[in-house]
Amino acid sequence: MPITVEEFETARPRLLSVAHRMLGSAQDAQDAVQTAWVRAATARSSASIENPSAWLTTVTARVCLDELRARRRRDEAPLLADAVPAANLAADEAVLLAEDVSRALMVLLDRLTPPQRVAYVLHDLFSTPFDRVAEVLGATVPSAKQHASRARRRLAPARQGAEETGRADQRIVDAFMAAARTGDTRRMIRLLAPDSVRDAEAALLPHGGRTTVTGASGIATETARFRDRIRAACRLTVNGRPMHVIAPGGHPFATIEFSTAGGQVTRITLRLVRTGDRFDAPGPPNAPWRSVSHADLRPSRP
Repeated sequence: MPITVEEFETARPRLLSVAHRMLGSAQDAQDAVQTAWVRAATARSSASIENPSAWLTTVTARVCLDELRARRRRDEAPLLADAVPAANLAADEAVLLAEDVSRALMVLLDRLTPPQRVAYVLHDLFSTPFDRVAEVLGATVPSAKQHASRARRRLAPARQGAEETGRADQRIVDAFMAAARTGDTRRMIRLLAPDSVRDAEAALLPHGGRTTVTGASGIATETARFRDRIRAACRLTVNGRPMHVIAPGGHPFATIEFSTAGGQVTRITLRLVRTGDRFDAPGPPNAPWRSVSHADLRPSRP
């Protein structure tokens, strides 16, 4: 057998990481890696393989590419958080936290075509040479490079329009989110205007919860109770507007939009994510448009 069990187990953690970035699901990644092992175990060739890890990565990536193309043929929309079973959502969240995966990047990767996603993940995230990427895609090296380049462009921040003048003060928003992640109500109250308003869709609240809360103290107290959700939020642009997206396990669930004035938060609006929502990388606060970098897509820390 070309690949031994020991070689497969050594490569397995990397294979799972690659498959997770490509498929966006820990369960699907497990299935893809298992399929790759079955193919390796049943391979008829008796020739030795110089680099088992690279060989297994190629096979796993091909399995993922096939799955991504099948999803595209079935016209499957990326799964929102409320469509993912709770156990799978918890598993995906555990991967993000254990491997320090960018929550924002996982949301944005769903914008890519299957070849773009495979090329970007292999080359830009896992430093796979383009000749091997081309082998996975069944394409030429220039074509593989083009897929990766197109992926980078699609992951770049959207250009901001004339409505820039109405944007919330990102420094105030970031300070509020940092306080919210730790449940620091005193800090939140200082950052909220006394007559601030929180509006939320009823579906996001416990039964009987108030869709509108007014006043800094009430908003801060309520926000502290939902700090687990806040910890699963990342900054993105949604339908051309800067927001935070609650995305447990990298699956969009709800958006948080802020309004500010006079150095304080004046309004917080929460709504469920819709299937047709468009996500783009966040633009840097108060700065011109530029290409996205991995630093822009790192997860926020409490």
